[in-house]
Amino acid sequence: MKTNRRNFLRTAAVAGAGTLTAVSTSSCVRREKSTEAMAEVRAAAMAVHNQSFNMSGYAAPPLGKIRIGFIGLGMRGPGAVERMAHIEGVEIASLCDKYPDRVEKAQAMLTKFGLPQAKGFSGSEEAWKGLCDDPDIDLVYICTPWAWHTPMAVYAMEAGKHVAVEVPAAKTVEECWQLVEVSERTKKHCMQLENCCYDFFELLTLNMARQGLFGDIVHGEGAYIHDLRWDFTYDKNGYADMWRLKENVRNGDLYPTHGLGPVCQIMNINRGDRMEYLTSLSSNDFAMGPELEQLAKEDPFYAPFAGKSYRGNMNTTLVKTALGRSIMIQHDVSSPRPYSRIHLVSGTKGFAQKWPSPARIALGHSWLKPEDQAALEAQYTPEIVKRVGEMAKVIGGHGGMDFIMDWRLIDCLRNGLPLDQDVYDAALWSVITPLSEWSVANRSSSIDVPDFTCGSYKANLPFDPNIPAGGNTMVIGLKGGNNQLEI
Repeated sequence: MKTNRRNFLRTAAVAGAGTLTAVSTSSCVRREKSTEAMAEVRAAAMAVHNQSFNMSGYAAPPLGKIRIGFIGLGMRGPGAVERMAHIEGVEIASLCDKYPDRVEKAQAMLTKFGLPQAKGFSGSEEAWKGLCDDPDIDLVYICTPWAWHTPMAVYAMEAGKHVAVEVPAAKTVEECWQLVEVSERTKKHCMQLENCCYDFFELLTLNMARQGLFGDIVHGEGAYIHDLRWDFTYDKNGYADMWRLKENVRNGDLYPTHGLGPVCQIMNINRGDRMEYLTSLSSNDFAMGPELEQLAKEDPFYAPFAGKSYRGNMNTTLVKTALGRSIMIQHDVSSPRPYSRIHLVSGTKGFAQKWPSPARIALGHSWLKPEDQAALEAQYTPEIVKRVGEMAKVIGGHGGMDFIMDWRLIDCLRNGLPLDQDVYDAALWSVITPLSEWSVANRSSSIDVPDFTCGSYKANLPFDPNIPAGGNTMVIGLKGGNNQLEI
């Protein structure tokens, strides 16, 4: 199956390299033909896949204890280690980073919490394979640069491990299909760590949608609008080897999942509805290119990054679903403006929007009064938030949503429950990036979105935030420090 699909991609890409560009309206200027790489994106989106096993709703055999191996201890990894140290039933078994000092710092964190030292893997680009091959690991938690996400996830599943991988789970259409194929064949979970699905207002609006408060969902919006230039992207001491800056030569929505994930859950995408096609447009780059040119004049360190073409400041992608709904996704990490993920839900009976703050709800033409909205929020707070919400605020991680995500993942694995986010979500939410790149490169032409469920979306059941999490078998407590909060 895999060989046939990849042969199809190669053949279609070569044959279609010059035919996939929208027709120019000018009689004087002929646009450049699409590159073979861009043609392969289109071909991959059209490729046929036969589902070997449906991972949506799949409950793997329960594990009484979850032995976790962490790969990547730079930006996101240490926070994940600390959060998992608070969850009963977790053994932090292995720690991996190519830089040995990062492993040592994570080991010191375990000591602080009174936990035993984990196995350490470091010192080379291939050290992570030793962690994945370790028979004493149940779950591999990946927090590395994006280019490693799919190779590590695939290797770990092939080695018999469940996988939790930071966003985006994949960079190319082909990588998305790899994740799906390997997860189905090995029956190992591959969850994208989309923490924004577990933020408080997003879970609230999901429950409201489930209870019919918004009526039929018509439209949703999500975004990642976050000025990352001076604090992260240009920082010599930020992302290792400046990898985050290097990613920005791609022109599309490079980071769609934070805003998209919660909207997809509310719309039951992959579970009753699916994306059919998208179109994407980027502004010109008014920031990164000029700023890096200036930085290169002041500091030779930046010379290799000057003179390149970077993604436009704002990318806007529009999606149409099979049931006729619309989704808008935006991405801007280089404009001086307030942070926003938008999170907008519009239905036939109600409306909600999280940003600009404060989050507001309308059940008609006017916003609810603050006291009425507070009462509504109390009524529709989902069970998962009632169970662990207060603890999440204490432990933290983007205000608590990271902890709710991690707790829920462990709870599902320990109790043999289906995951809230499966491999089809990981593939679909990630595939927006290469498809948006193709559309931007082709004058915002539309492109079909693959159905990674192969039609099973019609019968797949949606995630319900009111299902009691793990019954009474999952106990959580804070370890270390003076805070003895327990639930």
